[in-house]
Amino acid sequence: MIGKQIRLERVFNRETKKTVIIPMDHGVTVGPIAGLTDMKYTINEIASGGANAILIHKGIVVAGHRGMGKDVGLIVHLSGSTSLSPFPNTKTLVCTVEEAIKLGADGVSIHINLGDENEKEMLNDFGEISKRAAEWGMPLLAMVYPRGPKIKDSYDVEVIKHCARLGAELGADVVKVSYTGSVKTFRKVVEGCPVPVVIAGGPKMDSDEAVLQMVKGAMEAGGAGVSIGRNAFQHSNPRSIVRAIASVVHERASVKKARKYLEE
Repeated sequence: MIGKQIRLERVFNRETKKTVIIPMDHGVTVGPIAGLTDMKYTINEIASGGANAILIHKGIVVAGHRGMGKDVGLIVHLSGSTSLSPFPNTKTLVCTVEEAIKLGADGVSIHINLGDENEKEMLNDFGEISKRAAEWGMPLLAMVYPRGPKIKDSYDVEVIKHCARLGAELGADVVKVSYTGSVKTFRKVVEGCPVPVVIAGGPKMDSDEAVLQMVKGAMEAGGAGVSIGRNAFQHSNPRSIVRAIASVVHERASVKKARKYLEE
């Protein structure tokens, strides 16, 4: 469908077929944490750094619209939960595909936690959103993580492979999963998933070196890019860290070369 193709080209770099997505949906989960208070400023820094797309909830589309600066793709997140809930890993639909279209979205995203006690409800929501997104030609990104009583190691390659494959099986155009820690193991995740795979940034890391090494490893394993939040928008210089990450993703820059953007 040409509509989906056009929208995907606003999220992925047309030349490299890779993407740098900066998710900033954390306000629903944990409130206005550092980096997410002045949304217009943060979004402008992220866009200026060369991000291909941002990922936010529907209310922030209005609150964060700049009306100026460099353009950036828009992914509207459709599900959420809060850290205050007794069931923080159970994601509930809070937006529709149609609402996202009215907001000018280039894509939508949904979050599923496999292994959660309410997994079946999230899978049902995934199926319904996948159907609606396909009908409208709207790209769908699925964030799929292993979180539940039976999960012993949430970074185990076999578990992450399952997460990625499930996303593709249920109709996602892009799947976001955790990085498994090495090129060798993450390559297995990519090989088992027939749609593009991007890595999550995870918790705030101690060093820029660690972030860039993770990005480099994912790209060498065949990943389609990154979806890094806190390690970008909570950085002391969001514009520079995004530029550094983008150089690794799109230019195949070494970690050493990418770090120069942070030294400028």
